Amino acid sequence: MKYDKIIIKTELPGPCAKKLIAIDEKFVSHSYTRDYGMVAKRGEGPFVEDVDGNVFLDFSAGIAVCSTGHCHPRIVNVIQKQAAELIHMSGTDFYYEPQLRLAEKMSQITPIDKASDSNPVMSFFGNSGAEAIEAAIKMARNKRRRPRMMAFIGAFHGRTLGALSLNGSKIRHHEYFHPLVPGVVHAPYAYCKRCPYGANYPGCNLECVDFIKKTLFTKIISPDDISAIIFEAVQGEGGYVVPPVEFVKAMRDLTREHEILLIVDEVQSGMGRTGKMFAIEHFGVKPDIIATAKGIASGMPLSVTCATREVMNWKPGSHASTFGGNPIACAAAVETIDILEKELIANAAKIGEHIKTRLVAMQEKYQFIGDVRGLGLMLAIEIVDNKKSFNPDAALRDKILHMAFAKGLIILGCGPNSLRFAPPLVITREHADMMCDVLESIFKSIVE
Repeated sequence: MKYDKIIIKTELPGPCAKKLIAIDEKFVSHSYTRDYGMVAKRGEGPFVEDVDGNVFLDFSAGIAVCSTGHCHPRIVNVIQKQAAELIHMSGTDFYYEPQLRLAEKMSQITPIDKASDSNPVMSFFGNSGAEAIEAAIKMARNKRRRPRMMAFIGAFHGRTLGALSLNGSKIRHHEYFHPLVPGVVHAPYAYCKRCPYGANYPGCNLECVDFIKKTLFTKIISPDDISAIIFEAVQGEGGYVVPPVEFVKAMRDLTREHEILLIVDEVQSGMGRTGKMFAIEHFGVKPDIIATAKGIASGMPLSVTCATREVMNWKPGSHASTFGGNPIACAAAVETIDILEKELIANAAKIGEHIKTRLVAMQEKYQFIGDVRGLGLMLAIEIVDNKKSFNPDAALRDKILHMAFAKGLIILGCGPNSLRFAPPLVITREHADMMCDVLESIFKSIVE
């Protein structure tokens, strides 16, 4: 079925959706977060149809996963072909071509410091972003033989215990789960719109970096104990916060000075979403380790943690994953990367700029839009009470989410009070304008 517009036929959620939601309520873990009753049945490109025949424009892409859109024909073909040939063999104990081809491709596209023909980029395969971060943690400890790590306030790196220990975005993630992995210290992130020091960028002399150097490293934690500093090139769950280039470069300088490994979490920001293959490329910095997942395989479960041979020097058996690097997922990833390189990275940059221009125009008209930020098709608006006081308005943000759903637009929140726009990278200018028109109609109704 070819979708080209939003179609709402029933109340939302519809009768069939309500029946399935009742089953979910009874049998599925209540730890899952659902903002509204969207029960998906099929998808194509940037559209999703629910079980009642309602068609939605999807600007969430399954939480930034469906990079090539829903059910891209090339991806479907590759999955079907691979499934008919080899579904599973476990790449931790055996060899198969899809995994090897993907590892070879990752070595070509991943910007890792000190990579060369004699020191190539190598890949560890998992199934999720959290697994990619767990691998990065163990890799750093194995290499540096140091017990501690530094992460940032606002960070989200996953919900498994090691990744969770690095999180700094919500109490809910940590509540009742302590003790976590010990030895992690958090520093304020370069969230310039809400600087914890009350400074204004530019002209702040990077007080956030000074705090690390002059306070954390002299009073709280010795840099000689730190195996790695980890941060997201663009904070995802924390609010789609883009740090200044100078901050990122300062982190690279700091890690070099103290022989600390630099890990960049590209789980959400990687694979073309920001208009470059990896968001870190916007900053002119190459880390020692990159962790990516989400958009890498167009919806198949896959993660990759990349580092050079010199850094990834652990012994056989040090770390493994039965299902990581599954043949079907790897085949889908190789095809995804080809589509990204030939078409969609450029499209993300172009269409993202168009959406950002329209969002900025809305910001000028509506007092409750406090900030517009992001790169490529990783964009957000921050909802506040008004621009002068700039107090977060989470209740209004949540109201907008539900109003968007009622109008057939799927979007999600991020941070305490922001709306994120992370559509499939296949969207056209027409899809972008469709989304913006729905959003503007909501904003108009709020102020009327």
